[in-house]
Amino acid sequence: MLELVQLSRRFGDTLAVAGANLTIARGEMVGIIGRSGAGKSTLLRLVNRLIEPSGGSIVADGIDVTALRGKELRAWRARTAMIFQQFNLVNRLDVLTNVLCGRLNRMSTARVLFKLFTPAERALAIRALDRLGLAEVAMNRADALSGGQQQRVAIARALMQEPTILLADEPIASLDPMNAKVVMDALRDINQRDGITVLTNLHTLDTARTYCRRIIGMSAGRVVFDGKPEELTDPVLRTIYGESGAFDERLTSTSLPVGAMPAMAR
Repeated sequence: MLELVQLSRRFGDTLAVAGANLTIARGEMVGIIGRSGAGKSTLLRLVNRLIEPSGGSIVADGIDVTALRGKELRAWRARTAMIFQQFNLVNRLDVLTNVLCGRLNRMSTARVLFKLFTPAERALAIRALDRLGLAEVAMNRADALSGGQQQRVAIARALMQEPTILLADEPIASLDPMNAKVVMDALRDINQRDGITVLTNLHTLDTARTYCRRIIGMSAGRVVFDGKPEELTDPVLRTIYGESGAFDERLTSTSLPVGAMPAMAR
């Protein structure tokens, strides 16, 4: 179980996250919505400790995450794998090596520098790629892949960390609808089949409703909604997006296509 208790982060005069109180059960898939600048990305980075909180605490299974340092902090970051909007792959490296980089927290500096991965690690990476429909491009350079493929490589890399929590920061914001569906299907499969908790920031309301049984709405750094998709009424959406923003968000969002898409969609 993950608990955020009065969690806050201030950047100068701006309160990016203001006193967030949330309890996330193991195995949930939670969508976080809100306008740009609402604090969604900051919230995920606080959970992973990529950003230090200005106040409050993060507690995971009774452990005070905000007090972790050194080796224990690195272990927590491995346990809470991050997926970013822009993939964060090393373009000049092949796909397999990018995925193997998910094991860096378990490797010595020498092994990393000389890419001395064990056969077992390579087999684990191939299985992760195969699961995401990418085994056949394992030896391709990362920058030779489409955006959707690169995001699935990033997911495979995250799986190599053997996380208990997956934090996805706008994972489909730069993708076309077909690739967006493939990526979201992959995240849902990981959540349902592996029992990994998924917290994902989403810029389209339709996607959040389709994939997440729990949705958190943020506005001006504050959690203003926490409930089921069917509870997102027009008054609630106005609270999240503003008087005109709620309707603008729905009108400008791109709906995901209906029906199964091939795993290698481009």
